[in-house]
Amino acid sequence: MISRRTGLTATAAALLAGAAGPPAAARPARPTDPAARHRLRIDADAIVATGATGVVAEVQSARGSRTASSGTADLSDPDTPVPPYRIGSDTKTFTAVLALQLIGEGRLALDDTVERWLPGVVRGNGNDGARITVRDLLGQTSGLNDYLAVSPDAAEAFTPEGYHRSRFRSQTPREQVAAALSRPPQWLPDPPDSPDRTRRWGYSNTNYVLMGLVIEEVTGHSWAQEIHDRIIEPLGLRHTFSPGTSPYVPGPTATAYTRFPGEDGFTDTTLAYGGGADGCLISDAHDHGRFLRALMGGRLLRPAQLAAMKETVAADDWIDAPGVRYGLGIAWRPVAGSRGGVWFHGGTHLGFVSECGVTPDGERAATSATFTLRMGGAGQDAQDRAARELVDRALTGRW
Repeated sequence: MISRRTGLTATAAALLAGAAGPPAAARPARPTDPAARHRLRIDADAIVATGATGVVAEVQSARGSRTASSGTADLSDPDTPVPPYRIGSDTKTFTAVLALQLIGEGRLALDDTVERWLPGVVRGNGNDGARITVRDLLGQTSGLNDYLAVSPDAAEAFTPEGYHRSRFRSQTPREQVAAALSRPPQWLPDPPDSPDRTRRWGYSNTNYVLMGLVIEEVTGHSWAQEIHDRIIEPLGLRHTFSPGTSPYVPGPTATAYTRFPGEDGFTDTTLAYGGGADGCLISDAHDHGRFLRALMGGRLLRPAQLAAMKETVAADDWIDAPGVRYGLGIAWRPVAGSRGGVWFHGGTHLGFVSECGVTPDGERAATSATFTLRMGGAGQDAQDRAARELVDRALTGRW
């Protein structure tokens, strides 16, 4: 169950209404400015003040890093350390980097169709893989349905009872794709060779499930192996990994709490299957920030592929922020006080909400995790706004 926050919470509301590598480089010494650390803690406290149970955040640059936490990791034990977490759809940025690396090596092309690499997989009910390109998958412009929204048991999944029944149940990528193809597409992209091809945007986890399958066809290796060998190991991300079909997050971790639609209390949703190339990675605030800084700093992609990643289309109504545009596995939004704006993605899993941002030059990154998800309602909206404000102030120095 992975999606960007608006996708997961809106899907739930609509459905229910209708029914080990080498050691990493040492962490930089933290700056000694106590006032700056205090200001980061104030912003973390502001997230908890919306009703969230716990938050961890980090700001890092070449000069060092600052961390802050607020609230409790476990409502029953305030002393539980706060640690690795599911980054949800922030995984998509990793997958996009991997695909763009293969494009830079000449093994894949943005204009390649899904049909070329996965013949016969995207067909039926008006769906057509010959009309969908790699660029469409990475940029969320394919028109494919989100498998989370159209799965036969989707409505049941967004209840405490449904969660407890399904938390150990995994799906294969092809099962997820099959669920998405059970309905006609939202639209069919213009033919790839059309001179006036336009791009309509609509967020769908299915795009990245298919991208993972394409990567496996191109490389002959699993998506998880390629992510590890090309990104995790070279960057020394010691707390980042794919859990496969395991529903567990390694301890010590924070308890993930979800308030399902129509429920008054929280459900402990720490145990849950995390998906695959669309949103399964587990990481921590420090590793996530290092990844974002390496990406925008030009350490992971060649200049042409990084430029392609930054070619955006309007992503209206994706999140509650003005001017959002989506590139290839990463998005951009304007921020007051910053000429270059902020690059980000963000992700939501049951009980985990990841919010992040990085400056265009990779000089500074801010990452946070809130261990509370409230499906729908003003509380979640306020939590999300507070998390974005933490990121914005951290990146612009407006403390």
